[in-house]
Amino acid sequence: MEYIPRLHPARLVKRYKRFLADVVTPEGEMLTLHCANTGAMTGCATPGDTVWYSTSDNPKRKYPHSWELTETQQNHWICVNTLRANTLLREALLENRIAELAGYQTITTEVKYGTENSRIDLLLQAPNRINCYIEVKTVTLLQHECGYFPDAVTLRGQKHLRELQQVVMAGERAVLFFAVLHSGIQQVAPARHIDGRYAELFTEAQRAGVEILCYGVTLCPDGIKLTHPLPLLKE
Repeated sequence: MEYIPRLHPARLVKRYKRFLADVVTPEGEMLTLHCANTGAMTGCATPGDTVWYSTSDNPKRKYPHSWELTETQQNHWICVNTLRANTLLREALLENRIAELAGYQTITTEVKYGTENSRIDLLLQAPNRINCYIEVKTVTLLQHECGYFPDAVTLRGQKHLRELQQVVMAGERAVLFFAVLHSGIQQVAPARHIDGRYAELFTEAQRAGVEILCYGVTLCPDGIKLTHPLPLLKE
């Protein structure tokens, strides 16, 4: 995925109200960015970091600038716009770059499923193959040389794990896909120290047959691309 038009750099002053961030451009102009990430963003929003933002030409937007990347003071690159993960995976699927998910002919997004009023991120289908339901999660929390999900207690994430188990019980294929959008993360694990119930449900889902895939990216201000599998840390 290329960033067109190109992103612009600025220095982060602060993130606040979850959806907003104040930055200073190299020219000294103060801007307020929209932040599409509703998580804690631990380690991704340190004042003084370099942020890279996109600009919308939609005149109806109150905040036309969107926070896309963080370039940390430790020289890590992070995509903080969680809306990008689904787009990245769909792009990779269309280009057959995810070996475990190759061979499907159609990709449908936001399909209603399950008993808890959920929508699956991606549904893959092909003749003479069982359907494949994919729930996509963004991993940006780096602690102790490992990437963790979630970065805060997530009731929604817990629900998705229950729904994926039901998919497997119904005879279909279910995949939990971790898009690791942090250049410093080389392995992934459920964040038991943050959301113990999520970690319990994660283990239950995996034992029930839900597949876990973890993929890292190459990223820079020009673009971002899912490129390589990463290991899931065994507990």
